[in-house]
Amino acid sequence: MSITQPAGFTASGIAAGIKASGDLDLALIVNNGPRYDAAGVFTTNRISAAPVRWSQSAIQNGQARAVILNSGGANACTGVQGDQDAAAMADHTAQELDIAADDVLVCSTGLIGERLPMDKVITGITTAVESLTDDGFVTAAKAIMTTDTVHKTAQAQGTGYTVSGLTKGAGMIAPGMATMLAVVTTDAVVDSALAHELLTEAVRTTFNRADSDGCMSTNDTVLLMASGASEVTPDRDELQELLRSVCGSLARQIIGDAEGSTRDIAVTVHGAATEAEGEEVARAVTRSNLFKTAMFGQDPNWGRIISAVGTTHAQFNPTTLDVAVNDVMVCRNAGIGEDRSLVKFDDREVTVDIYLKAGDHAVTVWTNDLSYDYVRENAEYSS
Repeated sequence: MSITQPAGFTASGIAAGIKASGDLDLALIVNNGPRYDAAGVFTTNRISAAPVRWSQSAIQNGQARAVILNSGGANACTGVQGDQDAAAMADHTAQELDIAADDVLVCSTGLIGERLPMDKVITGITTAVESLTDDGFVTAAKAIMTTDTVHKTAQAQGTGYTVSGLTKGAGMIAPGMATMLAVVTTDAVVDSALAHELLTEAVRTTFNRADSDGCMSTNDTVLLMASGASEVTPDRDELQELLRSVCGSLARQIIGDAEGSTRDIAVTVHGAATEAEGEEVARAVTRSNLFKTAMFGQDPNWGRIISAVGTTHAQFNPTTLDVAVNDVMVCRNAGIGEDRSLVKFDDREVTVDIYLKAGDHAVTVWTNDLSYDYVRENAEYSS
């Protein structure tokens, strides 16, 4: 799908030298107005990175004119100096754009516990400003990649306006906002209060239901910026679903690029008494290493699934639970169902359906398998 920036935005992605590889590592997205409404949802990890703390403070007025993002270093757990570095990134970006520093949001991703090479970052910001273009969205997406193997973008068209988004993420993916960053832009007219409400709801059912490895980053950030350049005030429900669509696509792309994965797995809980209980059950399964390794081995081991379900507080009758893997009902009434050899793993995508029979709610959480390559990549990540 071709991605075009919504009206009112420019972007760039450059190689500042933060990464030893020389790959793109610094991105800038600028809202040129006429409106500068913004909202953000951030990690709930109590150990939050300096850029998260800066952006949480800066966005309190509901306005943002730019976001500067770097890969190659998380600027997390770097002490007072890390906070000063995040502020310096905002200050220099603001100077180059002739705007206020608190109108600049900051995002960083990479290894925790190491300071950024600020001389290269500052020089890179100047280059990023000079490189801004109307079609720099994809380049910006490439510049925030860490262990990602592909850049990730999405777009949806509304009635007279556009919603676009970019994200990065391949490991340490269990957002609770809310290492995952996302920026969503729109040229619709959306005041900041509504933007925050709609973004929070979109994140709740998309990013927060993408659970690759059960590990919540210190840097998770999702931002929404609205330029109002289309002069269209959208229908609230339409905009909500477009945001959900864009965020859902980005979250799904993260799972599809998860470190070392060979399977994308949709765990859907049917018949939950409440939505929260359905999510609890789905997440218990997606975070089971026994389940994830079974999927890597193409083994529809439903015993590992129902044992994970049994650890939750959800309402269900333990004797009536059903489970299907790739549409084969391998477990009926918490016992032996169809022959598990009937389950085929011909496609990368795997579906697991769990039937609680306790209510009317259905919830899907996406995850991936746990492979040899995942262990190898994370064992060697900082070496």
